[in-house]
Amino acid sequence: MNGKTYLSLDFPTWEEAKRFIDTHNFRGVPVKVGMELFYREGPKVIETLKENNHAIFLDLKLHDIPTTVMKAMKNIAALEVDMVNVHALGGSEMIKRAKDGLVSGSTSSHITKLIAVTMLTSMDEQEMNDELNIPGKLHDNVLHFANFANQNGADGVVCSVHEAKAIKEICGQTFLTVTPGIRLDDSNANDQKRVSSPAFARENGSDILVLGRTVTKAANPKEAYNKVVEEWKHGIKS
Repeated sequence: MNGKTYLSLDFPTWEEAKRFIDTHNFRGVPVKVGMELFYREGPKVIETLKENNHAIFLDLKLHDIPTTVMKAMKNIAALEVDMVNVHALGGSEMIKRAKDGLVSGSTSSHITKLIAVTMLTSMDEQEMNDELNIPGKLHDNVLHFANFANQNGADGVVCSVHEAKAIKEICGQTFLTVTPGIRLDDSNANDQKRVSSPAFARENGSDILVLGRTVTKAANPKEAYNKVVEEWKHGIKS
């Protein structure tokens, strides 16, 4: 799984997502399906993407009481996607039960990877301190969330590139670091606060990149995608 780049299908309908895939020749590339598309189209969109050879990161960020999350994960396990995520803020018991649901709900040798969201890359330290009332440095809190997610059965975390290397040092090299907020030099950061380049992601321990508006809002999405992949895999800026 390491080395994949997941293209975010942040579209309101499958019709629009399919048009984007077909128009820009993204057939078969790994994709991220988030709440916007999944809540509109449901499991059928996952089945359709799998039929067209897309690996899938199901980005639902579940955050509820442990029993509810466990039951949801049992259903998600049957979809056999690559990864699904929960919010680490849900706590250690919720993470444990989420993993239990994925394991018990699997009907084959495939077990979906469980990824915990540390702090959203749209959030900075001031917001964390003032609005969430979580004291301390953002970096230190991300490492804390990653460490207890690892201890409670998660296979990796969503984090910014800036924290990936330190997470590897604490949780081990096989613990996955999934990093959104990737931007090419000529891309707008939009509402992301902790962004970085593909080259820095390569240097700082990212395993998996999640590519959103730097590709989907580019004048030439396929060219932008290829630039990200080239820069990340080889450290070369096109």
